[in-house]
Amino acid sequence: MGKKLVIVESPAKSKTIGRYLGPDYQITASLGHIRDLPSGNMGVDVKKNFKPLYITMKGKEKVVRDLKKLAEGADEIYLATDPDREGEAIAWHLAKVLKIDPDSNCRITFNEITKKAVQEAISDPRPINMNLANAQQARRILDRLVGYQLSPLLWKKIRKGLSAGRVQSVATKIVMDRDAEIDAFKPEEYWTIKALLTPGNKSDKFSMTYFGIREGDKASKNKLTCESEASAVLDEVKGKPFSVTSVKRGTRERKPFPPFTTSTLQQEASRRLGFSSKKTMSVAQQLYEGVEIAGAGQTALVSYIRTDSVRISDEAYAAAKELILSRFGKEYLSSYRRVYKNKNTAQDAHEAIRPTHFDLDPNSIRSSLSSDQFKLYSLIWDRFLATQMASAKVDTLSVEAACGRQIFRTTGETVKFKGFLVLYADVADETKKDEEDASKVKLPELTEGQELKNLDVTGEQKFTTPPPHYTEATLIKAMEENGIGRPSTYAPTISTILDRQYIEKEGRLLKITDLGKLVTNMLSDNFSEIVDVKFTADMESSLDKVEEGSVEWEKVLSDFYPGFERKIQAAADSIEKIEIVPEKTGETCPLCGNDLVIKDGRYGKFIACSNFPTCNFTKNIEVQAKGKCPKCGSGLISHRSKKYRGKVFYTCDKKGSDPECDFISWDLPVEGKVCPECGSYMVLKHYGKKAYPRCANKDCVTNQRKKKNG
Repeated sequence: MGKKLVIVESPAKSKTIGRYLGPDYQITASLGHIRDLPSGNMGVDVKKNFKPLYITMKGKEKVVRDLKKLAEGADEIYLATDPDREGEAIAWHLAKVLKIDPDSNCRITFNEITKKAVQEAISDPRPINMNLANAQQARRILDRLVGYQLSPLLWKKIRKGLSAGRVQSVATKIVMDRDAEIDAFKPEEYWTIKALLTPGNKSDKFSMTYFGIREGDKASKNKLTCESEASAVLDEVKGKPFSVTSVKRGTRERKPFPPFTTSTLQQEASRRLGFSSKKTMSVAQQLYEGVEIAGAGQTALVSYIRTDSVRISDEAYAAAKELILSRFGKEYLSSYRRVYKNKNTAQDAHEAIRPTHFDLDPNSIRSSLSSDQFKLYSLIWDRFLATQMASAKVDTLSVEAACGRQIFRTTGETVKFKGFLVLYADVADETKKDEEDASKVKLPELTEGQELKNLDVTGEQKFTTPPPHYTEATLIKAMEENGIGRPSTYAPTISTILDRQYIEKEGRLLKITDLGKLVTNMLSDNFSEIVDVKFTADMESSLDKVEEGSVEWEKVLSDFYPGFERKIQAAADSIEKIEIVPEKTGETCPLCGNDLVIKDGRYGKFIACSNFPTCNFTKNIEVQAKGKCPKCGSGLISHRSKKYRGKVFYTCDKKGSDPECDFISWDLPVEGKVCPECGSYMVLKHYGKKAYPRCANKDCVTNQRKKKNG
């Protein structure tokens, strides 16, 4: 009798599932998709109701042969790909290739890779959900129709190598619009006035901020827009006593955040850990598919990572409740089960991202995890437990004081009971640290009518600031809020527009490039719907309706394509070719004497000969770096590596000169600091959002990894 064959996407997932099924089951991996549209042509017959031409993907021929051979010897075949559109589509393609009836009970899914979930799934197989598969198929064909017709137009009218896409072009425009808003912003002057006061004892001094003017029984806000207005207030109050006019005490609760979805996980990993969206999803995938745990074998640590659901299962709630009681005590457990509301029902079959083995807390398995795995697993673990913890209780105090007719105010708060904050504090407070510190000052005991001594009053000129540039975290948030893309597309979309050099990263900030502006403006002028947020969001809603079974996938395409095709034809005739004139550096090529120009490459800007391809001279753009060369004391230059995807490295500015200094380092030297152990120079190392100095000498005792006992 043949074995039962279970097909998953990845070898890691295969290894994890193998632990939970007996010897009658053989587990193998398809290594993702095995069929796709051809790369050499559009592969969609628009005249035959958008019939797609699927072929075996390049490099997957051996995988397909092996799968067919295994299938021939199996009595039963189960397709155990991921529980979403993409996974359902992979299962459908596998069924087609292996000649499995999609309506047979061949499909199994599980939200977490645990023994209970896997065994329950294998005992209750179902047919392939063609609504899910068709939703993915519609998206794939739609993106092919857009990409394979817009991209050649960009090659013809701008330059080769460019691309456009239904989601990536909208994301680029979101960044461009924010940058335009920042460029157009005109700062406005305003002044703040602070009074340093005390009820008598100088050790009880505290500050209050100017609010406005009291007229009768009402206090109205008075915005100070220039120095003369601020000086008038200062003249009225300097050296004069204040009187407390109002003291209001209150309490408020801070409730815990919902559990992670794909979007919020990427946002928090960016804010707290400094991870890119691509890195977050890569590490999360490892945690989902399984990690080799000492003494336990290959173990999946988190539930499915592509979800927009915040639902928590009964089993997970019970486990969280038990953990909170045992580790923190009854007072830290919420008095009721917290239930969080989903934004839509499309993914409600899923759960939020959460731990799957509540006996494996992050610290207990730290030695089995990489540094990045430990950080992300800890974040998921803490966030999930916090969802069922008690609210934090905060005492608030608002004080108003008057000096003549001028009114000053301040607020303070004291956390009386931390609740969930003992486990998961809100780092969002750190982004407004100055404001928070000012608004949560420690206040002495005050009563209405009490006189306050005026120790000092100062005014400060300030200017309004523009909205901030997007980061990966805030761009993902904007995409989610606008209904652009879905959980599986956020990270790939941002990676694509970075790779295409439509946007660039400066530190953590995303900024539009000249090329990005050029492409986006051309698309806006000729294909307004492609870069229109509402249109793209409506298209996502249409794909959701295909998933629900209320709309046929062919109708979504037929409603869109005819108008789009007409615009492509019109644009091909009407748009003039745009000549991109490279910026001259003012230098001449040392090989042929022609002008050197600045060009955009895959990993950023570089200098090249204008006589390319006859002359292929290139060099990096030299950017002065902060600090001094630790070898000779000269300046430092930062470069971007071509070999390592644009990674920054540093050299002495005398490299290549006479005399030459050969200093080179991936890390920026810290000027004026030496290692107390070996005397070597120090470099700046980054850990998430923090940076710290470390000895540059790899053999120094400070860099030796400490072996953990046990």
